[in-house]
Amino acid sequence: MNSSPLEIGLFASSGLLLFLYSVNRLALALRQVAGPRVQDILHRFTRSVPLAILTGTVVTTLLDSSSVVIILAIALVSAGALPFRNSLGVVLGANIGTTISSQLFAFDLGQYAAVAMLPGLLLLSLSKKRGGRTAGRALFCFGLLFFSLFLLGEAAAPLKDYPGVQAWLLQLETPLRGAGAGALLTLLIQSSSATLGMAIKLADKGLLTLPAGIAVMLGAELGTCSDTLLATLGRGRPALKTGLFHLFFNVLSIALGLLLIGPFTALVLHLADGTHVARQLAHAHVLFNVGGVLLFAPLLPLCQRLLDAWLPDEGLPAAGARPQVA
Repeated sequence: MNSSPLEIGLFASSGLLLFLYSVNRLALALRQVAGPRVQDILHRFTRSVPLAILTGTVVTTLLDSSSVVIILAIALVSAGALPFRNSLGVVLGANIGTTISSQLFAFDLGQYAAVAMLPGLLLLSLSKKRGGRTAGRALFCFGLLFFSLFLLGEAAAPLKDYPGVQAWLLQLETPLRGAGAGALLTLLIQSSSATLGMAIKLADKGLLTLPAGIAVMLGAELGTCSDTLLATLGRGRPALKTGLFHLFFNVLSIALGLLLIGPFTALVLHLADGTHVARQLAHAHVLFNVGGVLLFAPLLPLCQRLLDAWLPDEGLPAAGARPQVA
């Protein structure tokens, strides 16, 4: 069936709006289910770098949002409930936890969305307890998330018939163009998960190659820094240093990824040989983020000292500064 550009655009917009709605409502419902326990976990289980990374990974997996976890860490640092040095491991762990979403997106679960949506709707409608309704909302939004991705994939399928669209998508294989597109899209819709979900669905329909998908993924990693930086406004220097570390970590790892995108793509193809491009892109997301964490984890003490020297806490002298003698 031939579809007009307007029909494709409306269909895709509907899927994207549903996706953004389900992501936001799912994150909200999961935060309500977890409640203050999340903050208690971040406070108690971040005393060492490996434990902080593991905690950030697990909490991000449960809340399905790295931005939410990093913003929670920033808020705790600002309140003095979480030392700045402990938050660095949480940031690294959040980058690993967010890769679970890409693995789920690579599965074609949209046709089974009703399996989660129906019981979720029943719980939401019939439960008399707030906890039951919140759990129902989370389950319903989880199913809606995959149904919206299914709609995005179906909307993208007719684009194969438009040579202009194919030519533009092929241009994204240029690393800087692909990364720029991923960063811009993430800034506009404020969701790196949505950007990566769309890239995976385009790859699933044969519209996006693996090199282009990896470039878009790298850009999405940069675009996701915007909301965490905004969360540091007015929160003091320790919180600002956490947000800046997230930015610097992403910028340096993305720059390294762009420089080595050729060998990295070859490595993904070697490790995921025989799988579909969508699955290869999901594996690339995991490999890139885990590799970045393994690279930066030993450098956390150095990063802490550099940020403390650059932005000493209010009332404290900068590192190496001599006290004034009256």
